[in-house]
Formats: sequence, C-alpha cells, structure tokens
Amino acid sequence: MNGGEFTSLQRVLTTLDHREPDRVPFFLLLTITGAKFAECSIETYFSDASQVAEMQLRMHERYRHDCLYGFYYASAEVEPFGGSTHFFSDGPPNAGPPPIHSPQHIDALTTPDPESSPVLRRVLDTQRLLKSEVGDRIPIIGVVMSPFSIPVMQMGFERYLNLMFEEPERFWKLMAVNEAFCVNWANAQLQAGATAICYFDPVSSTTVISRDHYLKTGLKVAKQTLSRINGPTATHLASGNCLPILEDIATTGTAIVGVSVLEDLRELKQSAKGKLSLLGNLNGIEMARWTAAQAEAAVKKAIAEAGPGGGFIVADNHGEIPWQVSDEVLIAISEAVHRWGEYPLAWAERYED
Repeated sequence: MNGGEFTSLQRVLTTLDHREPDRVPFFLLLTITGAKFAECSIETYFSDASQVAEMQLRMHERYRHDCLYGFYYASAEVEPFGGSTHFFSDGPPNAGPPPIHSPQHIDALTTPDPESSPVLRRVLDTQRLLKSEVGDRIPIIGVVMSPFSIPVMQMGFERYLNLMFEEPERFWKLMAVNEAFCVNWANAQLQAGATAICYFDPVSSTTVISRDHYLKTGLKVAKQTLSRINGPTATHLASGNCLPILEDIATTGTAIVGVSVLEDLRELKQSAKGKLSLLGNLNGIEMARWTAAQAEAAVKKAIAEAGPGGGFIVADNHGEIPWQVSDEVLIAISEAVHRWGEYPLAWAERYED
C-alpha cells in the first residue's frame, strides 16, 4: 500500500490472498461498450488497437472499476485456424462457419502462430499500450479460449460432441493442437503486458457435460495447459454451473473461478474458501433491464454473501457486459460497490435478502 491507499492491483492481490483490502474489488468486463464511447460501429472499433486502449482507459475513469480488459471477441481466436467473424450493430461478434469441416481434417491440423492473425496482433498492441499507461497499478486481463471449449467454434457444437464421445484419438489430437495454440497465445499476452489470463472454458461446466466426463477430458486439458502459462490465471465457465466441480478446478492451479448467478453464492464461497477466489455473480442479462436501485440491491446482496474475508471480486456472471446495459446501471453498480464494499463489512452480518 502507498500511504494506506490500495491501488487496484494491490486490492485484487489482497483479496486473492483471502484477506480484506480497503474494499471489495470489482471488474467491469467491458468490450463492445467501448464502441459507444468511441461513437462508432463495433467492427470499426475493433479495427484500431489504439482506439480500444483509449476507450478502456476512458471507461475505467468513468466507472472506477479495478481492471482493464484486454479482450476483443472470442471468434478472434478461430481466425488463425481459417475461421471468420460476423459483426453486429448491438451485440458481440460471432464466429462464422466452422473451419474444421470434418473429423478427418484434424489429422493434418497444425498449430498456427497467434501473431499470424491481424486481429490478435491488434489485441497485443492494445495490451502494450495499456501497460505503458498504467504500469502495475491496474490489472490488465488477457483472455484465452480453452483448448477444450474452442472446438465449438472450430467444428460446431454437435460435430464436436460427436468427436469427443465417438473418436477419442482425433479428439486428443485436436486437444494437442489447441493446447499449443492456447499456451502460445496466453504467453504472448503476458509478454505484451497482461497481468493475468482468463481461461474461458464453458464446455467444462456441468451445465454442458457431467463431472465424470469433465474429469476425463476438460480437467486433464486444463491441468496440462495452465501449467505452461507463465502467469496467474482465472477460470471462467461463462455463466455455466461450477459448484459440482469447484474442488476439481482448484487442483488446476487457477486462482479465480467465475461463478454463475444460477448457483448459491454463499454455498460457492464456503466451498471455495481458502482454495479459490470467486468472480461474479451479477446477472448480465437481467442487468440490461435493471433500474439503478435494482443494480444497487444486486451488488449489495453479492457483497453480503461473498465479500466477508476477501476472496471475492464483484463482476457480471458471463464475462462480458452486454451492449444493452445502460450507462446509468454501470454507474449504479460502481457507486454501490464503493458504498457497500468498504471493509470491514459489519452491515453484512445483519443483511437479509
């Protein structure tokens, strides 16, 4: 601490150590919202690394949250494999047709260089610019799609599930290619200035597959991949359930898990105590319809349930703030965290939902 004041990075590191900093940290994982600030289309916004960096800094100044989000959109990671991206006027970019047309395609698949992709080079440029501006004061969050989950965009969901269950040899060949790409991409971001890497892994959620199957597949992939990433990681299941596999996730070496609004936050906190910190669990879909009062109530509830003792970062539960969420609501979330998140949380002992 500097003169008793925490920087955002110090605040986050303290809570990850399961201790209480000055207040509960919070992340606004803002991506396409930056296009509103830049007053341009989403496609134009992501075409300019310096513009993305500038808007991240402007949004941070306005909302007073505790991170900068060095992430563009998920389908960017499929482009080096021959994929494409479709842009929309009011929502996140989506992946185009899957570049892996058949399981046989995997036999000749090789690992592309992340920096062969223009969009991924722009992501790295953005992270370099952010690092040059904020140094070690504010965490810069990089993102990778997990090797286990990116095949949904590489192949399509049905074809990938068929591969997973019916062609294990090709499945593991695809995992090897994806693991190498994921590690290279994560480490390139860390070298560019990212403080930590968010490992998005929604297919591992028990919303999608059973715990038994996760132990045989997604968990093995995560352990192999995360052990080769040269920096701290957070695992995010993109609003999928995690409680049945929470203790398993803790064995991967990740520090944080993104948790769903569909699960009990108090139960999650108890299960994760001393092993993982929690990130969440504000409902991003409902957030688009919230009033300022509803935003404050949701933040207050989350802090009461998971804030005591550290180990909790307030954020949305999916990993991206929707386009439809208003500036008024984002300001209300910020004000609520600054009002109700100051430690010690004596009021939380008396909180009733």
